[in-house]
Amino acid sequence: MFSFNSHSKILLAVEPVDLRKNFAGLWALASETLGVEPRSDSVFVFTNRAHSRVKILAWDGTGVWVCAKRLEKGTFAWPRNTASNSSQRNAAAVAPRAKIRIEPTALVMLLDGFDLREGCRRPWFERE
Repeated sequence: MFSFNSHSKILLAVEPVDLRKNFAGLWALASETLGVEPRSDSVFVFTNRAHSRVKILAWDGTGVWVCAKRLEKGTFAWPRNTASNSSQRNAAAVAPRAKIRIEPTALVMLLDGFDLREGCRRPWFERE
């Protein structure tokens, strides 16, 4: 298993993707859609439209990891795709963000059921 250190660059794809994609498909999304070289010591996190599944693509120096998590109930609190400067009414449309960079600890919290906006666990989360 791989781990994240404080220098890891974690990039969340804001738009949902088809999670039937495997290594090559996620690699293409990282390089073409997000505009980042997958071998650049970055970790890429993708979700489906329902926000109930996540796939992580990571290069460890020797090969590519793809990890998946499927929730049995509930959804991940995924960031919304909003333009970074929506207050400009007369200006040309601002392109929405394709990716968001987060800290490794925020990724762990997101995968553990925390809503990063509210700072608390989502109601569906139960651990026995």
